[in-house]
Amino acid sequence: MTGNGQRPRVYLTEAMTETESGVLHTWLGLQVSGSSVPATAVTITDQALDELTRREDDPLLTPVRVVWLPRDPHEPGAQRLREALSPRDPLHPGRSAQRRMLRNDPARCRVIEGEPAPLSDLERRLADTGGGSLPDFIRRQAALALERAERTLLGDQYKVSRFVVDEITDSHRYREGVRQLAVDQSLGVSEVDERAREALDELVATQSRRAIALWDRLGRYFSRAYRLDVDSARFDELRELNRRHSLVFLPGHRSYLDPLVLRPALLANDLPLNHVMGGLNINFWPIGPIGKRSGTVFIRRKFGDDEVYKWTLREYMRYLVTKRFNLEWYLEGGRSRTGKLRPPRFGLLTYLAQAFHASGASDVYLVPVSLIYDQLYEVKAMAAEAHGAVKQKEGFRWMVGYVRAQGERNGVAHVTIGRPLSLAQALAQESDQRRAIQKTAFEVCHRINEVTPITASSLVLLPFLGIEDRALTVYELEKIMTPLIEYILARDLPTAGDVDLTNPQVIRKALQTHLDSGALTRYADGDEPVYYLGSDQHLVAAFYRNNSIHFLVARAIAELVIQGAVDNPPDDLVTSGWEDAKRIRDVLKFEFFFPDKVTFEKQMRDELTLIRPGWENDLDDPDHAAKMLHAVRPFLAHRVLQPFLEAYEVVADQLTSTPVSKPFDEKAFVTECLGIARQRRLRQQIASSESISAELFGTALALARNRGLVEPAPTSPPASWEDGVVERRARFAAEIRTLVDRVRRIRALAHTRLDQLSQPAVVEPEGPPR
Repeated sequence: MTGNGQRPRVYLTEAMTETESGVLHTWLGLQVSGSSVPATAVTITDQALDELTRREDDPLLTPVRVVWLPRDPHEPGAQRLREALSPRDPLHPGRSAQRRMLRNDPARCRVIEGEPAPLSDLERRLADTGGGSLPDFIRRQAALALERAERTLLGDQYKVSRFVVDEITDSHRYREGVRQLAVDQSLGVSEVDERAREALDELVATQSRRAIALWDRLGRYFSRAYRLDVDSARFDELRELNRRHSLVFLPGHRSYLDPLVLRPALLANDLPLNHVMGGLNINFWPIGPIGKRSGTVFIRRKFGDDEVYKWTLREYMRYLVTKRFNLEWYLEGGRSRTGKLRPPRFGLLTYLAQAFHASGASDVYLVPVSLIYDQLYEVKAMAAEAHGAVKQKEGFRWMVGYVRAQGERNGVAHVTIGRPLSLAQALAQESDQRRAIQKTAFEVCHRINEVTPITASSLVLLPFLGIEDRALTVYELEKIMTPLIEYILARDLPTAGDVDLTNPQVIRKALQTHLDSGALTRYADGDEPVYYLGSDQHLVAAFYRNNSIHFLVARAIAELVIQGAVDNPPDDLVTSGWEDAKRIRDVLKFEFFFPDKVTFEKQMRDELTLIRPGWENDLDDPDHAAKMLHAVRPFLAHRVLQPFLEAYEVVADQLTSTPVSKPFDEKAFVTECLGIARQRRLRQQIASSESISAELFGTALALARNRGLVEPAPTSPPASWEDGVVERRARFAAEIRTLVDRVRRIRALAHTRLDQLSQPAVVEPEGPPR
């Protein structure tokens, strides 16, 4: 057999400008100079490729391309809209720009070679995939070889794959899958094939460098309100994993800007573009066409029993995993309306697991990502939605208003990478794959939470929550913040940008930020300035608090357990307290992500030790629980859990008056709960408008369903069934009411301490608070 060095060489070229043609002509002359091997250049056209496939001398085919190296795209200063909308591909500038670049900066002009292959080898590879058109196959393979060569030159961020639909549909696997699906669904093969191709055309991100460049410019313009703070600690690990495996980035979802913030963070750390799985709700002009051509995969919101679409989505994800492309989507299924992580959706993770098992890949790594913002434009709109307002539909008019709003500086966007999770190992933990996928999703959420940093912006609002509409002086704010910061330092919790929370300037700056945004208001006409939450700003303040709430939940539960021991002597904090903590954990399991019970018990013990070191040494003291409660600095339960528990109380009470025998209408039920909660707030029976939340009512209902309190009635149910549900609903309401009573007692203690701050300092004896 003739070796590659002796084969006639054919250089495959693309359509070029006059300048590029001259560059390539010069380069080809240098390649063939002094060589005895015949070489020719062939432009890739249908006719030329058809003639090429009929050659019998088995030539060595080498694709070549002229590329123009781009400047650094991250120019300093704000991006102007005209620059953002420039459609020019940075690797293929216009004719005049090419001439100017060749004259003034020739080092930016390069000729690249794709990996060569003999014609016979391409024929064999096509046969292995199940056959098809050889000219089309040569065209695709040439483009793919050039893309790999460009990545070597430019970096992995330019990992692009064209002809995806052809590669999938030309395979033997696809044809067999279509035939089997036609049998299973009792459909014609041609109908299944047509529907699958339509779905692929809708799904596949047909990437182009021009669209990628345009999307990058738009992204920088859209997110110009923020300075990016990226914790780069784990990027070396990610790059090493990405050499062998696909990475699936799973960020917490706070804003429409999330993909635009994460994208430059990854590119700046030499990771390729992700295929971002997004909903069809944002597939409107111009976002849809540009996004689809730069890596966004638009997925139907609902596809129910459409087995052809489901199969096609799995095959596309299998292709991406097999080709080692990276993916990205948002496990929560939508933006958080409360600031904390929402319960995960399992759909796409299920498709990924199925695609992974079918791909033959050794592993896929899930990458948790925390994204939080000092200030966020859409918080006010999301607060209104929580109160029952209709969400504004996304569209061009909406986009214009959203982009304009980003002209104001909103501080810093923080990006932190969590511990990567092996999908293969996670799925192997359970024989039941459905359960394994659910546990995997919750583990990802837990890993997002553990790296989500505390921001000064969120911390400074915490003292204003749980105190109704009370204003605080600077002195009072300091007295609340000081033990809170000491608690954060004692637990060594992560802080955004590693800021020094003990620095008064950091807190003062965060306070001023909220004054400027209207979240806080300053009143200075009295004897000293006071600060308070602005009108209708409780949900806004809660959103920022909830960015860090996961670090405070265990402490808040510990306080409720201590209060329970005070209310119910002789309960102790070891036996009875641990059982109480588990019951509270169960009540809140749809609201927060908890670790396993062993870890949770350790958290409880650690919190009690932080409250009162050596607390286990005097358990026989009848005043032990009261002394523990007296030692709490600061009280957090009312600031952290009261809004959730009071929202749950609304749902629990309303369930007791809802007929068991009638079909349960969740939408009408939530509307009724919104009305009842508003009335209770007006009568000051709940402490904050944060409890007037459709989202909180939804998680309370999830808990009620989990306990069988809203199950549909069986056909012709016996009277005992209805009586049983009524009784369990009453017990549920009593359980929630007990916790609400505890948290209100803690709030009263906190208010008493606050009242004492303005009085002369006295030395308080060790013992129960009075």
